[in-house]
Amino acid sequence: MEITQIINYFAYLLPAIVVGVVAYYFFKGHTANEEGRRRYLIQKEAQGQVLPLRLQSYERITLFLERMDPNKLLVRVKPYSESVEDYENLLIKNIEQEYEHNLTQQIYVSQECWNLVNAAKNATIHVIRQAAMHEKQGASDKMREWLLRNFMEEITPSQKALTYVRKEVAELF
Repeated sequence: MEITQIINYFAYLLPAIVVGVVAYYFFKGHTANEEGRRRYLIQKEAQGQVLPLRLQSYERITLFLERMDPNKLLVRVKPYSESVEDYENLLIKNIEQEYEHNLTQQIYVSQECWNLVNAAKNATIHVIRQAAMHEKQGASDKMREWLLRNFMEEITPSQKALTYVRKEVAELF
């Protein structure tokens, strides 16, 4: 009789256990789905707030790259003396100030994009230093002429970085 009672208890318990297991997995799936939905809604709301900031950041980086482009920089920043060294320092100082002014924009762009902006800045400074070494005996106007002639024939580092920035902005939409 005890075995039949145990079997009866087990017969009553088995459906309860099955229902409990099914309910557990159902609620586990349901809560995971709700959590995913909440996370999606929060991300969607944040995206709506962050997208304008990211676009503004890309605009600022574009402006920085345009202002640092040697062809535009040399037209905008005129030498105040005949000294090549003074003009070299003035150009580099101008680039560094622009860079420091836009340093916070790296938060909103990809690491690759920011690395290209850094590389463009460093390459431009390097070319300015090369020009200063090339025209050490000449005047600042000769250095300016050499730089303009040098960049008329090739793509500037700023233009290369700007191409990548445009591509990255296009991926946002």
